[in-house]
Amino acid sequence: MTTAAVASTRSAGNRRPGGRTNLTRGSALGLGVAMLWFSLLVLIPLCAVVVTAAEGGWDTFWTTITNGQTAAAIRLTVTAAAVVTVVNVVVGPMIAWVLVRDRFWGKGALELLIDIPFALPTIVAGLVLLSLYGHDSPLGIDVANMPSSVYLAYLFVTLPFVVRMVQPVLEQLELDVEEAAASLGASRFTTFRRIILPSLTPAIAAGAALSFARGVSEYGSLVLLSGNLPFKTEVTSVRILSSVENNNLAGAAAVATVLLVISLLVIVLLDVLQRRVAVRD
Repeated sequence: MTTAAVASTRSAGNRRPGGRTNLTRGSALGLGVAMLWFSLLVLIPLCAVVVTAAEGGWDTFWTTITNGQTAAAIRLTVTAAAVVTVVNVVVGPMIAWVLVRDRFWGKGALELLIDIPFALPTIVAGLVLLSLYGHDSPLGIDVANMPSSVYLAYLFVTLPFVVRMVQPVLEQLELDVEEAAASLGASRFTTFRRIILPSLTPAIAAGAALSFARGVSEYGSLVLLSGNLPFKTEVTSVRILSSVENNNLAGAAAVATVLLVISLLVIVLLDVLQRRVAVRD
């Protein structure tokens, strides 16, 4: 038997059977611990929320989420989170590009400033925003108790997500590929669209999903600035807290379930979009 035949035989013998796993005992133990930990922290609490929302029946659930005040809070929350996510998808990669590709004085300080929304407690962020954009604003910009205050707070807390997801991917891109495309006559726009963007799309989609999820769940950074005015600046997190304080756990769980479903749909939509972009390009 020739050397090539022996190698082919060994390769066939080592080939994994389709549809079967080859977990070792250590890997199986690690998988079990991971699934248990995930279930305790995520799956079981989520199921408990859905079960609590369903306790009163469909009529109670529907009455709760279609209540005028609750529906207005859901619309404002989802709209603001969606608009802010779109802004982050455009601005975030631009900031990441500047941080990775350009050299300038104060770059280190900008790197630190990007992470401030991560490190700052949300209630402190709310106080900062109120001081800067409230009735006594030193900037002359007063958005307190206005719907725009919700958008401002969301922009503040979600700024780092897309930037920090895109930045490491951008750092790993080889400049030689872009230079080769340019040498073959590709314009900068074509190089960006056909080479850079497909590589960044998964990171942008992941950052957008995190940005949207953070937006719909935000409370501390906007509670002082928005004033929590029903039908005007009240968001779902405030509405849920009010229901809990009034001992209406089923109502709070119903609103939370709606947000959960919306967030999951957005995550799935972003995943589908990024896969289509990757396949097309």
